[in-house]
Amino acid sequence: MCSLTFNVIIGEILKTVLSKGEPQIINSIESRLEQLGIVLPAASDPAAKYANCVIVNGLLFVSGKGPSGHPKGKLGQDFTTEEGYHYAKLAGIEVLAVLKDALGSLDLVKRVVKVQGYVNAVPEFEEHHKVLNGFSDFMLEVFGEKGQHARSVLGANSLRDNLPVIVDSIFQVE
Repeated sequence: MCSLTFNVIIGEILKTVLSKGEPQIINSIESRLEQLGIVLPAASDPAAKYANCVIVNGLLFVSGKGPSGHPKGKLGQDFTTEEGYHYAKLAGIEVLAVLKDALGSLDLVKRVVKVQGYVNAVPEFEEHHKVLNGFSDFMLEVFGEKGQHARSVLGANSLRDNLPVIVDSIFQVE
C-alpha cells in the first residue's frame, strides 16, 4: 500500500515538473557521462565485412572494439599495464558509441552481460586481467550495478592493426 501511495505521489510530481517544461530525464546515463567529462564520438565503422552490433532476443552483441586513436603496440613491450588499462577504458568509450548509435539512448541498456577482452602482449606478460579492468571499471562507473558483468580475457600474439586491446561485449537491452 505504501509503494502504491508513493508511486501516485511521484506520478503527480512528474506531471507537475513535465508541465513546466523541465527536463524529463533527471539521472540518465548520458548525464552520467557528462558528469564524468566524457563525450562519445561517432560510432566507428567496422574494420572489415561485419556489423558493429547485432540485436537478438533482447541481447545486443557488440563486435570487437579497440581504443580510439588506434595506438599500436604490445603490452609488456611498448605499453605498461597502466597504459593498457587506459586503452581498455577507451575501448569502452568506443563500445558506448556503438550502443548509442544502435539504440538512440544508453538508458535502454538494462545490463552489461558479458565482456571478452583480447590483450596484445609479449609471451611473458601476465597482467591481462588488470588491463581489462579498465573496461570493467568504466562500465561500473557508467552503469552502476547494471555494469557488473561476467568476463574473460585472453592474451594474444597479435591483434588487428597491432592494437593493444580489443573488447567485444554483450548487453541486455530494452
